[in-house]
Amino acid sequence: MFTKSHRFHGYGSLKGVYQRGQSIRGGMISLKYLRRDATKPYRVAVVVSKKVNKSAVKRNRIRRRVYEQVRLADVIIEPGTDLVFTVFSDQIAEIGAAKLQKAIQELLQKAK
Repeated sequence: MFTKSHRFHGYGSLKGVYQRGQSIRGGMISLKYLRRDATKPYRVAVVVSKKVNKSAVKRNRIRRRVYEQVRLADVIIEPGTDLVFTVFSDQIAEIGAAKLQKAIQELLQKAK
């Protein structure tokens, strides 16, 4: 799991990314990002709605899988970037880790 400095705190910070951020859409997941001060650490949030899956257990599994792949791609994320991943498909719960990692890294590369 991410340290406290890499998490969003409060609704207002996410709201700013949704209002002023740029969006990149993949097949099953999209990324909304916003650049901030480069001296601050990056922040990450993963949003999985009930439309994706009604079961909280499966939504949390999807969320944990995305967080882990973002953590592994830590070196390509620029400091001071706010990242909000929004999941659109419940297939992410079953796809292989390599395929998920590739999808997330493609989104992060486009965000650079």
